[in-house]
Amino acid sequence: MCGIVGVKSNRGLVDKNLFEAMRDSFAYRGPDDAGSWFSEEHGLALGHRRLSIIDPRPAGKQPMVDAATGNQIIFNGEVYNYLEVRETLKQQGIDFVTDTDTEVILKAYRVYGRDCLSLFNGMFAIAIWDAAKQELFLARDRLGIKPLYYLQESDGSLVFASEVKAIKKYCDKLTVNLSAIDSYMSFGYLPGEETMHHGIKRLQPGHSALYKSGDLKIQPYWDVDFSAQEDRGFDFYLSEGKSLLLDSINLRLRSDVPLGIFLSGGIDSSAVVGLLADKVSEPLKTFSVAYDFGKQYNETQYARTVSEAFRTEHREIFVKPEDFRDFVPEYVSLMDEPVTEAAAISLYFVSKLAQDHVTVVLSGEGSDEIFGGYDLYRYMQAIEKARSLLGAGLSSVAASFIKTINVHPKLNKYATLLGMPLEQRYRGISTYDSNTKSGLYLDSFNSSVAADNAKAEAFIEGLFEKTKNRDALSRMLYFDTKSWLVDDLLIKADRMSMAASLELRVPFLDYRLVEFAASMPSKYKVANGQGKFILKKMMEGLLPNEIIYRKKMGFPTPLCMMFKTTMREYSNDRLLAANAKIHQVFHSSVIENILSEHQKGRVDHHRMLWQLIVLEEWLQQNG
Repeated sequence: MCGIVGVKSNRGLVDKNLFEAMRDSFAYRGPDDAGSWFSEEHGLALGHRRLSIIDPRPAGKQPMVDAATGNQIIFNGEVYNYLEVRETLKQQGIDFVTDTDTEVILKAYRVYGRDCLSLFNGMFAIAIWDAAKQELFLARDRLGIKPLYYLQESDGSLVFASEVKAIKKYCDKLTVNLSAIDSYMSFGYLPGEETMHHGIKRLQPGHSALYKSGDLKIQPYWDVDFSAQEDRGFDFYLSEGKSLLLDSINLRLRSDVPLGIFLSGGIDSSAVVGLLADKVSEPLKTFSVAYDFGKQYNETQYARTVSEAFRTEHREIFVKPEDFRDFVPEYVSLMDEPVTEAAAISLYFVSKLAQDHVTVVLSGEGSDEIFGGYDLYRYMQAIEKARSLLGAGLSSVAASFIKTINVHPKLNKYATLLGMPLEQRYRGISTYDSNTKSGLYLDSFNSSVAADNAKAEAFIEGLFEKTKNRDALSRMLYFDTKSWLVDDLLIKADRMSMAASLELRVPFLDYRLVEFAASMPSKYKVANGQGKFILKKMMEGLLPNEIIYRKKMGFPTPLCMMFKTTMREYSNDRLLAANAKIHQVFHSSVIENILSEHQKGRVDHHRMLWQLIVLEEWLQQNG
């Protein structure tokens, strides 16, 4: 696990001091080593920070050159099946001088060119300078577990990096894209390729890019496909799914450094522990985090149950509200982008705990998005069934009638959804209240967001278009895999673990398991009123039933309470200050009212307040 940075300048030699400052802006991603390679002839610089995981010897240093071709590589991540790919290459006469997966990628590129990506099972951001073709090849892993940002300047020069902060050092005149705030307010993050900085974009998951002579061409090389669903029977999916999950976990054990597991006590992380426990000779090291604010914010009892069942070496950390509050500015800085994922702060603290004992951890990220774990999926399926029975016309009539009689606010909300087709009513797991959002906007800002709205809507419409003939659950899973998972959960996982110089591996996002789950009929994912039905059945007999069938909690954070206590003064000072940046786009009087209503216990506004706090901190640091 590492960090990469590169510049291909059309203005000649890249300034070495500036470039190394870019590279070292995220030194925490690779505290073990740093390297750079410069080509004055090509106006090219490649840089790397190294966290040594596989073959930590100096021979594994990056940038790495292929002596036979002159090709140079920088690479962030892991290719878990590198041993198998290496053996295939050796049978073709390719020699190796290191035991790294980096060299395997470099030699595979020599043999297969850009098609080498189809060989790799892992998480990665790759940049290869092809010396013969004098072109740059960039690629990001299929699910977007590892980040890659880029900026193409007006003269055609290209800058790319693992984190935005490195690009900002190179381009000190970057401006904030204020119109993108509307997308942020709708989702709690920015979906798609756009960021909050004008010009900086994300290379999308499952995409590669080719840059030559000022021309950047981007194309997809992989996508998850829900169209091939053929019912092969529950027993087949149960057996094959468990086998694939176990193989995915086994692949992610490949490491030359100590390894542990983040254990929340939920079914996902507990499944990783249960399937792995008898594969290792020494007790597993497990780590949990919690807040001491009552049972609803503390899962440690469940984590302890799993730890005791599998005799793990278990450690816990309890985060104080003051620690949470004081870390917010650092959280925003580390994230690079405004993302309202409060659980990320919990993840940072447990990562720091784990880093004292291990260098690699496994977690349960991605299970909900491939097996249908969120309650919202069931609610949306129920609405879709009602619409199917009533028809679109009667559904709209029924929705209007329910809202007219105004029985209950929650019923009114679902009545509104009943009157809308799926592609209009579903906006992902983290969607925010549009009425509250629009009430915040200044008139001048309202009129300026149309262009950004069009971009966001085009991205969303494109996701639904690709699944237009699929069932409702499949369409929602595809949507969340391409938005919420990659632009919220995986950004959080990467930034917070790497900030602690810790590598985080996610076995549920092995692309083979993702493809397998997509081929499975939805009735096996959500059944008998339960999400992740097939995963729960896989775990019966292995995990205690109290773990398998307990209500999902995730990484709960007591924000509602903290905005009335520990975070009260902080949020007032931040959001109501005369120099608050958010006053450029929001009514300060509406913000003041939201704070007052929450602090007096009249309305729970904690999600909106957290969203505003993150945005204000980000604008102060970047605006």
